[in-house]
Amino acid sequence: MEGLCSVNKLYICVSFPQELLNKYLIENSTNAESKVFYLKMKGDYYRYLAEVASGDDKTATIEHSQEAYQQAFDISKKEMDPTHPIRLGLALNFSVFFYEILNSPEKACSLAKQAFDDAIAELDKLNEESYKDSTLIMQLLRDNLTLWTSDNAPEEGEAGEAGEAGENEN
Repeated sequence: MEGLCSVNKLYICVSFPQELLNKYLIENSTNAESKVFYLKMKGDYYRYLAEVASGDDKTATIEHSQEAYQQAFDISKKEMDPTHPIRLGLALNFSVFFYEILNSPEKACSLAKQAFDDAIAELDKLNEESYKDSTLIMQLLRDNLTLWTSDNAPEEGEAGEAGEAGENEN
C-alpha cells in the first residue's frame, strides 16, 4: 500500500505541472528557447512517471516523454546554437531517457556524443555568460558517455552484464 500511495502522489505532483505546461506555457511560448525549455520539462516529468509506472500507463508515459523530447530536440537543432545550455541539457536528459527508459545504450551514446561534438566545434563562439553552464553540461555528457561505454564493454571472461548506472542529468 505504501508504494501505491507514493506512485499516486507522484501522479498528482506531475499532473498539475503537465496541465500548466500543456495549456499555458508551451502553447504561449513565443521563442524557441522557452518552447524547448518547457518541452524538455514535459519530457522530464513523463520520464519520471515512466520510472514508476507499469503496464499501459508505462507505455503511454514513455510515448509522451519521447514525443516531448523529440519536439524540443527538433526545435533546438533548428533554432539554437549547439553550445546553448538549454540545448545541451535537453541532449543530456534525452540521452538518459534512451539509456534508462528505452534501454537503448547505442542511441543514448550516439545522441550524447553528437551533442558533445557539435558543442566542441563551436566552443570558441561561446560568450562568457554561457561558457560555465555549457561546459558543465558538456562534462556531464562526457561522463555519461564514459560510464555507458564502460558499462556496455564486455570485460575479460565475462559476457558484459551491465551493473547499476549512476547517470547524470540536468
